[in-house]
Amino acid sequence: VQLVESGGGLVQPGGSLRLSCAASGFTFSWYHMSWYRQAPGKERELVATISNTDDNTHYADSVKGRFTISRDNAKNTVSLQMNSLKPEDTARYYCNARTTWGISYWGQGTQVTVSP
Repeated sequence: VQLVESGGGLVQPGGSLRLSCAASGFTFSWYHMSWYRQAPGKERELVATISNTDDNTHYADSVKGRFTISRDNAKNTVSLQMNSLKPEDTARYYCNARTTWGISYWGQGTQVTVSP
């Protein structure tokens, strides 16, 4: 099982980044996919989730209207489009795959830094 995140980097406030997560080794379409983030000294928090079949989405209040999660079950990928980035979005972003019966996989993360 592998989840490999990419797309992180340094961006100025107000800028955009698109994170991608490539999944392999499991039946991607069975899994709800999420992005989490963890800033230094803080707990990991849920950013966005997309369901496995009907593409229902959920966002943290702090990113609503700025971030968009999407998935491509044919390519086994999940993406996070991040617009209007703020310094407080600075964190390491992790891709997560989970089933309703409790199986969960994590990627290694990709760093996003928002700074002038």
